[in-house]
Amino acid sequence: MAVARIRFLDQDEEELIHQQSIECLETIGVKVKSERVLGMLKEAGAAVEPKTQVARLPESMIEAALSNVPKRMILHGRDPKNDMRIPVTSWPYVGTSGLATYIIDVKTGKKRDSTVKDIADCVKLADGLSGVDYTQTSLTATEVPQQTHGLHELWTALQNTTKHVQGIEIFDAEDARKQVELGALVAGGEEELDKRPHFTVIHCSIAPLMFEHDAVEAMVEFAMAGVPITTMSMSLSGGTAPVTLAGTLVNANSENLASFVIGQAARKGARTVYCSSSTPVNMSTGMIHYQSANQPLIAAGLAQMARRYGLPCMVGDWGLNDTDVPGFPHTFSETMGIALSTMSGTDMMGGVGSLDNAKGMALEQEVIDSYVWENVRMQMTPFEISKATAALDVIREVGHGNTFLTNIHTARNFRREAIQRDSDKGRFESTMSKAMVAEAKEIAVRLLREHEVTPLEESVVRQGNELIKNFEKERIRRA
Repeated sequence: MAVARIRFLDQDEEELIHQQSIECLETIGVKVKSERVLGMLKEAGAAVEPKTQVARLPESMIEAALSNVPKRMILHGRDPKNDMRIPVTSWPYVGTSGLATYIIDVKTGKKRDSTVKDIADCVKLADGLSGVDYTQTSLTATEVPQQTHGLHELWTALQNTTKHVQGIEIFDAEDARKQVELGALVAGGEEELDKRPHFTVIHCSIAPLMFEHDAVEAMVEFAMAGVPITTMSMSLSGGTAPVTLAGTLVNANSENLASFVIGQAARKGARTVYCSSSTPVNMSTGMIHYQSANQPLIAAGLAQMARRYGLPCMVGDWGLNDTDVPGFPHTFSETMGIALSTMSGTDMMGGVGSLDNAKGMALEQEVIDSYVWENVRMQMTPFEISKATAALDVIREVGHGNTFLTNIHTARNFRREAIQRDSDKGRFESTMSKAMVAEAKEIAVRLLREHEVTPLEESVVRQGNELIKNFEKERIRRA
């Protein structure tokens, strides 16, 4: 099938990125701040220096990890109709933003700290939007004990959608085990969670080339439980990676390969998704720069590397707004960069509803992003290219200088082959505009009022609430 894709690297350049990544991991290695994980890596064949906590990974170890990781997987929804099969065969799946700390109140239009109730609203809205395929936990629960806010966020998301959930915040290995317990409650047991993982977690390495103690030990817990791990590198060109685009690709690729090795050391066959949210550093602010012209090119290069290894990946972003006010604020060239990111070959993208470089979120922005995506993704509709669809027999039948309009072949294939954008949703696409915000707000409020999410059983909700309550008591007692 023919699907619109960007190819950024030629074959020699792709090979160079791979070889430089192997040399990086063999000679420079990665710093792993966990004796437990270093021991696992040593047993699997790494050269470990206990004093520096550096593990050097031989090529044979990397190749073994890549051969054992699943190349295809299903990221399940609580409702099987929402299952996501990756790699994709058409456009990528898109989800909401990750861990914003504030929300634009849909009633007052004012910025405020986000709460559990806001997470429930964002996730429920995503459940009702056809342009959103899965949901990240979206916001930070700022009113709960901070050692357990990740648990609250995951539990709230699981209760308010039947789509796949991607968790963001994991405090440590113990927290990870409790998140697995919550997932098992919903799935009907740990074995069922292993068979049908309905939530994923994002694990971030610390660029350049480091794995923090609590995060990497949590990663091991998820790997052992069968929960898919999305191995996000956040390499910032000129900040935490070389300023050159090639250097950023090598750094991000190396961190992903190291994450795959760690996952397979924990459990052979651990489900892992190649991932990056890498951009140049914004030299004016020191922040990540999602609207940089380099960002979609980095995504395209890393998507190629994932494809080289046969791995599913999440390397693009679908956030249309990096300001702190809902709308569609970008110029044509910036919008083109966002579109290029979607055609990088990625299987998944986050960012729906995001504001202010992922620091904020708005329900009306969630609607705008979803509506625009429903039109944009049509450009990645798969087309069959074959003798049958080349339709030489139809050309022969119609003959010279005549019309295909009345031919039965046109009537049979028109709806499938001639892609029509939704002109109603097209009203949301005006660049440098906030005109659509009021309507988007009305749609968000209506969906929250009318859309129904199949609830969890009351006994499951009680058990989950009790689990979190007891864990909070234990954490407070030990603090």
